Amino acid sequence: MSEMDVVLSKINIIKNCLMAIEKASVQEKDEDFRLSIYELNLQRAIQACIDLANMVLSKEGLGLPNSYRNSFSLLNHHQVIDDALTQKMISMVGFRNISVHDYEQIKPEIVNQIVKAHLSDFEDFYTIVFERAKKW
Repeated sequence: MSEMDVVLSKINIIKNCLMAIEKASVQEKDEDFRLSIYELNLQRAIQACIDLANMVLSKEGLGLPNSYRNSFSLLNHHQVIDDALTQKMISMVGFRNISVHDYEQIKPEIVNQIVKAHLSDFEDFYTIVFERAKKW
């Protein structure tokens, strides 16, 4: 599998997660179940973004991250992503960590806020990675 195939596969994962979230927001009436769908698909989408970030870092020799958050900081340091998107992606990693490791109960208002205001952040990120990957 080529590097571009891997990039496209990760982007497809993100797109499928976003579609599942959008579908649940329209069709799912049970709030707890809807939040579960949101949380699971946000986790998957964030992990795919982390994987894409690490692919760029590796392919372009931009450094080895010491944490998932550092993956996005390194991309910012090398001017791959801007400060605003960096902070959004770092916040997403924080959400993912809490969700995956069950450090604390995820507040429904946080999940809903991500769904309402930040799904486009995923698209912004994967678009940047895709444009870079076309040059590899």
